[in-house]
Amino acid sequence: MKSLNITEGSILKVLLKFAFPFFVANILQSLYGAVDLFVIGKFCSAESVAAVSTGTQVTQIITSLITGFTLGSTILIGQYTGKQDMKRVKETIGTTLTLFAGFALLLTAVMLLVKEPLLQLLQTPAPSFALTVTYVQICSLGIFFICGYNAISAILRGYGDSVRPMLFVGLACIINIVLDYIFVKFLRLDVAGTALATIISQGISMFSAVVYLKIKKFIFDFRLKSFRPVLSIAKELAVTGIPISFQELLIRISFLYLMAVMNHCGVAAAAVVGISSKYDVFAMLPATAMAGALAAITAQNIGAGKPARARKSLWYGLGIALSIAACFLIWAQVSPASMIGVFSDDKDIIAAGIPFFRSCSFDYVMVTFVFCLNGYLNGKQKTLWTMLSSSFGALFLRIPLVWYAGRHFADDLRMLGKIAPFVSGIMAVYTLLYVLLEGKRKQKKHGEPVL
Repeated sequence: MKSLNITEGSILKVLLKFAFPFFVANILQSLYGAVDLFVIGKFCSAESVAAVSTGTQVTQIITSLITGFTLGSTILIGQYTGKQDMKRVKETIGTTLTLFAGFALLLTAVMLLVKEPLLQLLQTPAPSFALTVTYVQICSLGIFFICGYNAISAILRGYGDSVRPMLFVGLACIINIVLDYIFVKFLRLDVAGTALATIISQGISMFSAVVYLKIKKFIFDFRLKSFRPVLSIAKELAVTGIPISFQELLIRISFLYLMAVMNHCGVAAAAVVGISSKYDVFAMLPATAMAGALAAITAQNIGAGKPARARKSLWYGLGIALSIAACFLIWAQVSPASMIGVFSDDKDIIAAGIPFFRSCSFDYVMVTFVFCLNGYLNGKQKTLWTMLSSSFGALFLRIPLVWYAGRHFADDLRMLGKIAPFVSGIMAVYTLLYVLLEGKRKQKKHGEPVL
């Protein structure tokens, strides 16, 4: 089974060929929540929209935890692939899949136990509380499939293959859209229908990926005896993956706190944040896709002894991601009502959302710097730095500012919307300085050019 050689050839060409399927896969994966919200918005009540909005914020915590850990696998597999150490590649795959099976079962149990206290902590509006509980409960039963799909995708990307993860998630997306309409529009299952559609489609995607890779004789054979953790690799995965997962968790918590503040403002405000979060995902897709691609490309090139090539990939990737994010910013400034109208025709939601969208949309550009720079640093296994950076941004900037704005500007959604771009801007400045200063240090040590 062939993969793209990302340590040779034109840097721009390799970056585009590797990042584009990554980008498409992220778009398709984002369609899960977006289609859920779209279908609910068209066929159900405002309370249902708020329930899916809040429930999606909770399930994104789970996804963030999982993708953080799996990125550790991408980095390790990328470095071992760059070194051509196939024995360690196989051991890393076996360790990853075994650990994630156990992690999925534990996480499922935890979510089923804490779902109601967590939603109470988020100040979920009373009219939509029961619906939100239903949505989160059903989605929690699909955590095993989320873990399985993301682990397999991370393994393939570290190996240099970003196309097949795109195909697997594409299959899931198509099934999800079809089932959403069947369960919600025709069977009238409301939010339960969207949650069922999500976990069924993810399960089919995961099992299809395993069957396909077995047929194609992938480097890992998926036999029971191969599912055993290697202690030294498990430690490496923990050292690399836990900081990434922790930083993702803190970012999610800070946004959940914003959701709690907005929930206190009523159903319309809660729905606005839910809709905004969908556009956050789509507008930031170039940045998230490029960050993931840069982590894999950097890891392989560092493993192959080509750090200058990794740095060039960073600047190319940052330029591409910024140009796309700018398009979403322009849309939000020119016609925010049309963005909100895609998901809801409710006049109260649109009216509440316009000032919020106009102010928060500047984050599309600011956060692109942060994501791309962090992707490069993660690929270099500088995950402790990215964790500390994100922790500072979440705990010492975003959460205190949301608290302050909630107390003094609770009715001013424009002010609440300004917090995210302000925080991302500060993080972008100090992360860029870190990358540049580290480059100068490497130059003095090895005589390399700073690019």
